[in-house]
Amino acid sequence: MFGMILVEPAEGMPPVDKEFYVMQSELYVNEMEEDEDEYEYDDNAAAKEIPTHVVFNGREGALVERPLKAKQDDKIRLFVGNAGPNLISSFHVIGGIFDRVYRDADLISAPARHLQTVLVPAGGATVVEMDMQVPGSYSMVDHSINRIDKGAVGMIKVKGKPRPDLYDSLEPLVYCPGCKTHQ
Repeated sequence: MFGMILVEPAEGMPPVDKEFYVMQSELYVNEMEEDEDEYEYDDNAAAKEIPTHVVFNGREGALVERPLKAKQDDKIRLFVGNAGPNLISSFHVIGGIFDRVYRDADLISAPARHLQTVLVPAGGATVVEMDMQVPGSYSMVDHSINRIDKGAVGMIKVKGKPRPDLYDSLEPLVYCPGCKTHQ
């Protein structure tokens, strides 16, 4: 069992429209032959630090089946933790820029500005803020990209009117069969 504890500054944090919690963790398990819904801990995989699963919010698909939802022009804040126990996360939102990043969840110091990927150590956290100006589906990933196939992917769905002044494509939208990042 794991979670995050938030200790806000006495004066609070700047207001945002929505706040979300995302926790990355890795699992070192083998499926039980009798029941594919049961797993047993794999000492060998753990000792080699080769997880069988790397997931957001406790299980593969948790933030794909139930994506985070926002409206166009919402300012969102993500509290991102990494339960580990071993790997560093390279947290990234495909198509987004973090307007403010509170590295190591340091809510007292001035935030970093306009980053695209942020490192989250095992046992650590970060806080990121984004202005959602363009509607669409944004994939949250660990940019150690092969971890997507182990489950480290989630979605932010933003509703609103198209903004061709900010983003437009001449090509029609095409979904890749079996792709976990384009939902």
